[in-house]
Amino acid sequence: MKFKPAIWCFPVTLWLYFQWFAVMAVHAAPADTEKYLPAIALIIDDLGNQREQGMRAVSLPGPVACAFLPYGPFTKALASQAHAYRKEIMLHLPMQALDHGHKRVEKGTLTLDMTEQQFMDVLARGIAAVPHVSGLNNHKGSLLTQHPGNMAWLMQDINQRGNLFFIDSRTTKATVARQLAVEYGVPSSSRNVFLDNNPEPEAVRAQFRRLVVIAKRDGTALGIGHPFPGTLGVLTEELENLHRQGVQLLPVSRLIELQNERSIAWQTPLSR
Repeated sequence: MKFKPAIWCFPVTLWLYFQWFAVMAVHAAPADTEKYLPAIALIIDDLGNQREQGMRAVSLPGPVACAFLPYGPFTKALASQAHAYRKEIMLHLPMQALDHGHKRVEKGTLTLDMTEQQFMDVLARGIAAVPHVSGLNNHKGSLLTQHPGNMAWLMQDINQRGNLFFIDSRTTKATVARQLAVEYGVPSSSRNVFLDNNPEPEAVRAQFRRLVVIAKRDGTALGIGHPFPGTLGVLTEELENLHRQGVQLLPVSRLIELQNERSIAWQTPLSR
């Protein structure tokens, strides 16, 4: 005689399965979630010159990176405050722009006419000027980032320090900065979206949502903004609701790691 399971067993089994699935989902490790959810990282540039707007920037919710100009009057104080808020601190390193000759040279700017020793001295002083620095990105640099020799000097120095990452702000399509970072083994990424070329709030909001769309399409995206009132107001609102869109905000260094992990995963052939 064959055993026939009671009909009521199937709904119970199904119910138990879904209960188990729900428990596993709730207790899933955050690292596992990180691997698969779309992710963005954000950098606020040009910090250090304004106290009030700088404080608003370092107080943004979540791990928004703060990039400081090396010789801003409030750089040291704000960078220390940002560090206390567990933000990543970056050196917003001034580099020569294409229109450089028509404007006052900003203190700490790396220029094309420097010798290698001059270049390295200015770079070292810039890094030392920002407390708790963990990465760099270029301030301006539409001329300098096009030159492989100068970018090789920069990446060689960063590589030797061993504890810094680099973000190419991509102020020119002709930049080779990220390419040289990769060649020298420097943890790196590139900007996808400038949030506030137009600082009006609705324009910033549209750019932020464009950043989210890119992250959902490509897996990750990196945005750069500035301490404008409209930018800070929009980010305060949008970041509070980001999780509802199924997108996570990561520190810049973690976004770089995630991009590398996913790149390796895509390149690894599936076993049969």
